[in-house]
This record gives sequence, structure tokens and C-alpha cells, in this order.
Amino acid sequence: MVHEGATAGGYVRDVIEKVTPSVLAARSAGHRDEDEFIAEHIRHTVDLLLDRSRVLGEQVAAGQAAVVGLADRLAEGTARFVTARGLDHAGAADGR
Repeated sequence: MVHEGATAGGYVRDVIEKVTPSVLAARSAGHRDEDEFIAEHIRHTVDLLLDRSRVLGEQVAAGQAAVVGLADRLAEGTARFVTARGLDHAGAADGR
């Protein structure tokens, strides 16, 4: 839908508008794999949480909290680490 310029209505449109920036960023970075698009959206969402929540951003900056982004596969019962901001994230394998 993004590349065609088509729009949906209602709730679906809201979801598309929230996901589109991540899709476009992943595409411009040359990503083609579904997992890469998902990881980009997770990183984008973690960044948005920190940018839009002053309280959370301050707590992460002060070392009092962390935000961790995971990609889960419910059907498989698995989760994959993508990114983290905050407590001990320097020792984690950041997905960037």
C-alpha cells in the first residue's frame, strides 16, 4: 500500500500511519527481509517511547529504567532481542 499511495480507512489507517515511517526507513536502508523491517519498526518504536515520554526518557538517562525491544513469534513461542536503551544496554548486543 505504501508504494502505491493507497490509503485505508478507520483503525487500519491508524496502524498504517504508525508503521509507515519504519517501513520507509528500512526500505531506504536497503532492507528487503521481513525480519529487517520488523527490527526497524521495533527500534523506531523504542526511540519514540523515549522521545515522547519525558518521564521515561529521564529515568533511562538517569540509569533508573530501561526499554528493551524484542521481536516475538507467537506461533513459535520465541522472542529475539532487537535493541535496548538504558540499564546495562551497553553490554547487550544492540540490534543496530
